Amino acid sequence: MRVSGLALVLVLVLAVTCGGNPALSDTIDINGIARSYILQRADARAAPLVIVLHGNTQTGSAMMARSSWPAVARREHFSVVFPDGLNRAWADLRPDTTRAGRAPPKGTDDVGFIVGLVEKFIADGTADSKRIYLTGISNGGAMTMTMIGARADLFAAAAAVIFNLTDDIANAIHPSRPVPMLMINGTADPLIPYQGGRGTSRFAQPGFWSTEKTFAFWRRINGCEAQDATSVDLEHRDRNDPTTVTRIESHCPPGRDVVLYRINNGGHRMPGSFPDARFPRLVNAFLGPQNRDIDGAETIWDFFRRFP
Repeated sequence: MRVSGLALVLVLVLAVTCGGNPALSDTIDINGIARSYILQRADARAAPLVIVLHGNTQTGSAMMARSSWPAVARREHFSVVFPDGLNRAWADLRPDTTRAGRAPPKGTDDVGFIVGLVEKFIADGTADSKRIYLTGISNGGAMTMTMIGARADLFAAAAAVIFNLTDDIANAIHPSRPVPMLMINGTADPLIPYQGGRGTSRFAQPGFWSTEKTFAFWRRINGCEAQDATSVDLEHRDRNDPTTVTRIESHCPPGRDVVLYRINNGGHRMPGSFPDARFPRLVNAFLGPQNRDIDGAETIWDFFRRFP
């Protein structure tokens, strides 16, 4: 039996939400604009909350259906929310002329949107104010770094996937306090080049810092030592996967950890235990390979749970 793309997404959403509280779509008013999101609430009140920001051209529902976040949240008893960017994009600190893909409408207040969600879920008893975590992929990773610069006080830890800083973002980030930061970047990313500059994709934009420089920025912000503390090659579990993983840690003060998962030969992809796109072969050709040795959501949650 053939299944349409929309039907497949709906099936996946139902599959990841059955067996626990259902995921609910809702909106919140931000400056007179109804901003949408999907919330999968934990069984317990005042549970940890993870905010997951999609990439450019994506939606919250696509991020939910094509990642293991719903399953990890059910098993670990935390709430997870998937907000929607306007025009499928996030208003990070880059000018529209320096971003690939879509841009949000002018005047979009995504900082206010995310702050509004945090305040709402704390007020209604969904979230524990001391266990709010933020993560995002690509444009969502840019928004994650933007939020840590704007409202570090709200978050216990953060994780940015397949994104490096630019001068615009770095110059505007002034966190009010250190926040533990996890990064996951691929060395063969055609859009956000590991070595910095401009990627090999015809859609790539110039001006990105290297991953090493971005990693050093967060180490400096968090008061870590200048040099990496340890570098460990993780087990290569899937021999059909052309990528491997190296975990790089920093020597940081307690509660200020900065960690990098380097996906060797990895593309502009979220590591995962199942495909992150509808057409994996096509995406492999345009964005590079997806690592299957680790799962992005599992790895990020293992990091987050250490920081209440």
